[in-house]
Amino acid sequence: MKNRTLQLFIVFSCAFIIFSCSEKKKDEKQKPPPTVVNVYQVKKESAVYYDEYPATVAALNQVDLRAEVTGYITGIFFTDGQHVRKGQKLYDIDRQQFQANYDQSVANLNVSKANLAKAQQDADRYNDLLKQDAIAKQVYDHAMADLQSAKMQVEAAKSNVRNVQATVKYSAIYASFAGTIGISQVKMGALVTANQTLLNTISSEDPMAVDIAVDQKEIPRFIQLQQNPSIVKDSVFTLRLPDNSIYPQTGKVSFIDRAVDPQTGTIKARLVFANPKNILKAGMNTNVRIKNNNTDSLFMLIPYKAVTEQMGEYFVFVVNDSSKAIQHKILLGTIINDKVIVKQGLNEGDKIVTDGAQKLKDSTTVQIGSPKKQ
Repeated sequence: MKNRTLQLFIVFSCAFIIFSCSEKKKDEKQKPPPTVVNVYQVKKESAVYYDEYPATVAALNQVDLRAEVTGYITGIFFTDGQHVRKGQKLYDIDRQQFQANYDQSVANLNVSKANLAKAQQDADRYNDLLKQDAIAKQVYDHAMADLQSAKMQVEAAKSNVRNVQATVKYSAIYASFAGTIGISQVKMGALVTANQTLLNTISSEDPMAVDIAVDQKEIPRFIQLQQNPSIVKDSVFTLRLPDNSIYPQTGKVSFIDRAVDPQTGTIKARLVFANPKNILKAGMNTNVRIKNNNTDSLFMLIPYKAVTEQMGEYFVFVVNDSSKAIQHKILLGTIINDKVIVKQGLNEGDKIVTDGAQKLKDSTTVQIGSPKKQ
């Protein structure tokens, strides 16, 4: 009986061992082989690149021309888009009524002066008579009061002449500085209203201002760029035009605004660019390119093809010592040709997957091909 039991135990043990081995072989057959990938070893490098900022071109000088008197346009002395010189006459507003008022005010002034002369003669005569005790003191006092009144009337008449003369002057509009004049908003014979009707706009054209919004963290850098005299001779500041071409002239920092906008955390910086060929136009949207060529700084550069994007965030796969590809979130900087600067998320010496990342999931076992040193 005992022998039979022992035989059965041996039979079942052998069967169990055979079954376990077959299952293990089956699992080994079903387990996929490691994914073959190429990697790049992260290292710090020096780099020359450009930071780009959205910018708007503006005129350094710009003025809206408005009528200072009410009347009809009787003369236009330019063509739309023309370059005008300082002091050039641009518009005439019908001055007949203003000239008539001026002539009348001059006539009133002359009458006042005549009255003053008569009052002065009376005062002098009564003064002599008073010394001789030939008239009453009251008569002399009245004469002196009339003289003082005549003097005040003359001053009032002079003031009125100046006011009317200014009105006559304002009926002709002149350019306050040299620049380009725009399209006239009024035509010959149009009625314009004082301090309301916009006639035209003049803006300077060379040089031109370019305004950008700078993060408050970068204020020290821009102050340093503003104070560096060698910047003007170097191509630190360039412009990318709307057609993606690079503007041939270089610029410099003109000023940095007095205060940071508390809502956006940015401050306005104004750059100045020469505009000899009138390529830059006020209101144009461009990009300011600021060269960053600090040779003392080293940057973490990786091939851009190693980066994957998910919901606006960027990741790479880092192969650890166990040959597993671990997904790391990174913070990207400027793209330089086929590489990109990594600000956060990687360490020097990390091995990142450059080819085969599309086949990977987090913690996938991989087999490294030949490391790429780019």
